[in-house]
Amino acid sequence: MSPTISYKDSSRQRRPGSYQNSVDMLKRELPGDDREALLQEPSVTPLGTPRGYRAELGSILLLLFLYVLQGIPLGLAGSIPLILQSKNVSYTDQAFFSFVFWPFSLKLLWAPLVDAVYFKNFGRRKSWLVPTQYTLGLFMMYLSRQVDSLLGEEDGKSPDVVALTVTFFLFEFLAATQDIAVDGWALTMLSRENVGYASTCNSVGQTAGYFLGNVLFLALESASFCNKYLRFQPQPRGIVTLSDFLFYWGAVFLITTTLVALLKKEDRERHPSKEETKGIMDTYKLLFSIVKMPAVLTFCALILTAKVST
Repeated sequence: MSPTISYKDSSRQRRPGSYQNSVDMLKRELPGDDREALLQEPSVTPLGTPRGYRAELGSILLLLFLYVLQGIPLGLAGSIPLILQSKNVSYTDQAFFSFVFWPFSLKLLWAPLVDAVYFKNFGRRKSWLVPTQYTLGLFMMYLSRQVDSLLGEEDGKSPDVVALTVTFFLFEFLAATQDIAVDGWALTMLSRENVGYASTCNSVGQTAGYFLGNVLFLALESASFCNKYLRFQPQPRGIVTLSDFLFYWGAVFLITTTLVALLKKEDRERHPSKEETKGIMDTYKLLFSIVKMPAVLTFCALILTAKVST
């Protein structure tokens, strides 16, 4: 007779609570940062099930709109040299106006202040976003009353390029500060699974805002374009003027900022460890140690001189 071979079941019977006990043991052994990242409990957040973008669609659309607003000042600043060129302003003066783009190249100099100084009860990012956008809106409304005089539209004089440069430099400084606050908020407004959409909102929103403030504005401000494509009877001026455009977007800034201040709350519990930063002086020491690197110095020189020849 052939020997009888008995097969032993290799499967182990799971004891009640054994999974939870192993999870608790691993959590006790891991450091603090790894403990947060690993072994999410299935009953709370199942593994392999990321949070869909539809759950945060409102935040994504808000970021997109904030970046669109950010592109408006950039587009307007880019349209001024074309207006100056139509008024036969010299290339030297047009190159001097290019200094207005420096705040976006130098915003890392005051970014640590925006990140470290805030009102905790109001919100880390809203403490800067709301006042900056209110100032932008009021500044645009004020500028709408003065821009015709600066461009020489009222008295028939040549444009005051120095005054235009100083005015739009302050304009772009406010827009760059708003950019710092929005970029910081984008990292915490969205969950870890959806934070990649922030860069998409940045690219699409800034491009759309630049298009509105530059291409669309110049088309609607041009009498020849409007007479050829948008009117039945020719008129000496375009559909909109720079003054009208500034006043309209100033009102949009004020209204949307009020809605954000009242309706949008910051999630203080999301990524609390990442939100904590070093002191201001430590941040500036790290910043200047990076800036002193030869490759970074060369890149900064290229950024600061890129617009001079245009």
